[in-house]
Amino acid sequence: MISPAVSVAYDETPHAARTSDEKAYADESTTAWALAARDGDPAAVENFVRALHRDVRTYVTYLGADPQAADDLAQDTFLRALGSLHRFEGRSSARTWLLSIARRAVIDSYRHASARPRLADTDDWQTVAEFAQPRGRLGFEEGIALAELLEALPDERREAFVLTQLVGLPYAEAAELGDCPVGTVRSRVARARSSLIESLREAERADPVGAAA
Repeated sequence: MISPAVSVAYDETPHAARTSDEKAYADESTTAWALAARDGDPAAVENFVRALHRDVRTYVTYLGADPQAADDLAQDTFLRALGSLHRFEGRSSARTWLLSIARRAVIDSYRHASARPRLADTDDWQTVAEFAQPRGRLGFEEGIALAELLEALPDERREAFVLTQLVGLPYAEAAELGDCPVGTVRSRVARARSSLIESLREAERADPVGAAA
């Protein structure tokens, strides 16, 4: 487990709901905390973890091989990051740097999962319910499990959608993280959104009673 010094409450405000100025300020703050933490400031370590824990957990939940392992993946991400802080120079935002570490943690989890036999395919309904989108957000009706719909998307589209629409990363930073042009990220997000809307419509057609209730 992460030590008590860094296992703290975190910011509950979704980045996607913030204004561009608020996002810029938040990124400047977290980057400053990361640099201070690198230099040995324990309070900065706490602030760094608190500010970015939600984003990391959201990211690894939707991209991980096992949604039930999201907490472990988030913890692994922060342990890797804290062990690598001495190499962080602030050339990119701390959030982009941390999500790149989370991305590697997810990839490693896939490799580990593929190396052992899988006993059963089970859905983490608690996680699905936790991340179900409320009415009016992203165009999905209340009660539709976004995580379940995202699972059907190609990996690259799902990652682009999660980074920009759920985590709130700017398109330019998502492109940097995915090592692709900004236009490619925009295209992936647009296609992901279209696929998700179509999946919702298919679900409504398949359950006309539920849709009319």
